[in-house]
Amino acid sequence: MTAPRVAVVTGAGSGIGRELALACAREQMALVISDIEAGPLAHTQALVEALGAPCFVQVCDVSNAADVERLAQASWRAWGGVDWLFNNAGVAVLGPAWSATEADWQWVLGVNVMGVANGVRAFVPRMLERGTPAHVVNTSSAAGLATLPGSAVYSATKHAVVAFSECLAKDLEQTGAPIGVSVLCPSLLPTGILRSQRNRPVSLAASGPTAAAYEDRVRAGMAASPVDASDVARMTLEAIHARRFYVIPHAQTGASVERRMQQILGDFRAIHQESTQ
Repeated sequence: MTAPRVAVVTGAGSGIGRELALACAREQMALVISDIEAGPLAHTQALVEALGAPCFVQVCDVSNAADVERLAQASWRAWGGVDWLFNNAGVAVLGPAWSATEADWQWVLGVNVMGVANGVRAFVPRMLERGTPAHVVNTSSAAGLATLPGSAVYSATKHAVVAFSECLAKDLEQTGAPIGVSVLCPSLLPTGILRSQRNRPVSLAASGPTAAAYEDRVRAGMAASPVDASDVARMTLEAIHARRFYVIPHAQTGASVERRMQQILGDFRAIHQESTQ
């Protein structure tokens, strides 16, 4: 009997992570799913197993390198290898750039950036040693390609994920490894990220001002989204099969990226035209 392909999904307790797990289950893959919350993770496990896919569960704080290493060890013990890795867990804080506290930065950087880095450090060397085709998907955001007021900390971390993923892809290409990379950049859609504060460590408790106006804007954007988490999961798996790097589910993101690039190139041309006069 042929061993199943295996997918690992972090942040699988809800939202995009849950839908990625379900999409992989529909492809008859075995799942290793993790989240910092046991209850929602168990719910995802039940949904995955209802689709007939075997599912291994492990609670994991992706900002903790030792936790992610244990997740990798458990994945190899359970299945002997991993084919697809989804570094998906993420959190957010909102508000003006100057209002972000040191604790805000530590928490969001720890999950959004170090969570991805820890996943790559724990899993990719094992994938390289295994030597079979594989794929890594890092969840960034449209906020990793463009910016909005009130999103300084979140956008900074998501830009970091895009850059890290681009470098990872180049590093793997240079080695000739059969490991593809994609970076997922969804815009606002209905997920639980506005409730991510519920999992914030007590040691990094919020102490800055509230951001109700920014949260209202985000809720409105989520409600208006023509794309939901299941659409994002479907597009992501299509990108893996097509070996596409950028996964940009929302059509409006293209205009935001174009505006940013036009500003960059406009200022670049202005500087260099002045230097030649």
